[in-house]
Amino acid sequence: MPSIHAHSHSTTNSELISNLAKSIEKKEDLSRHSFAKYAVRSMLATLFLTLGSGIAFYISSHADSIVPHSGKFFYAFMFSWSLVMIVYMNAELGTSNMMYMTSAVYSKKLRVMTALKILGTCILFNFIGAIIFSYLLSLTTPFSHLEPDNYLFEAVSLKLAKSPMTQFIEGIFANIVVNTAVFVTLRMKDDSAKVWAMIFIIYIFAFLGFEHVIANFVSFPLAFFANGGPVENMTILSVLSNFFFAALGNYVGGGLLIGLTYSWLNKKSDVYVD
Repeated sequence: MPSIHAHSHSTTNSELISNLAKSIEKKEDLSRHSFAKYAVRSMLATLFLTLGSGIAFYISSHADSIVPHSGKFFYAFMFSWSLVMIVYMNAELGTSNMMYMTSAVYSKKLRVMTALKILGTCILFNFIGAIIFSYLLSLTTPFSHLEPDNYLFEAVSLKLAKSPMTQFIEGIFANIVVNTAVFVTLRMKDDSAKVWAMIFIIYIFAFLGFEHVIANFVSFPLAFFANGGPVENMTILSVLSNFFFAALGNYVGGGLLIGLTYSWLNKKSDVYVD
């Protein structure tokens, strides 16, 4: 019986590693053979993030007006659906690609320059999509007449007021959470289990307000456009500083602590693999 159990366990884990490799192969193949399609998939990621962020901010504002300080609970729950949409609609998210590309380089599936090109393209078009879709969302009825103390404006102002060190450390934790959600769902076959796993894992960083550079690509311009100009603490320098330190932290958390660490843990191991 022990040998049968061990064989079954090994087979399941081999499928997980295989799924990770297949995802990397798909990304490399699409970016190499159809740059335009890869760019569009990257823009779609921030479309879904814009929708998730939009409903999260909007419902939080209403919740706060009914029960003070309750908005954060609703924000975290509704924002978490963004990753569900991104995963199931096969969009390309820069912060999860930090994990995939680091793993690909370590396992020698991709060259460093190829991985950097894929990751750079993804983040660039995540940003372009974020600007376009956040602007369009700001023109909709829910975001056309927001009060100065709206949850969106206050949340963005608080993010921009954080020190670079805080943004960096929170960026680490944010992308540990995001890539843990991605990694965990690779082990699952049942769709309902995948959905709820993503929601409750993403809830961690969303509720704690940690820094996720691609989410900030959406929330910062949405606040700017909806306000008709900068909100409190918003300057070109504060925005660029947040993007830089959040992205750096995101790479450490998702690329190094999850992508590199788990690639190393699973190298040349046939029994204890993840």
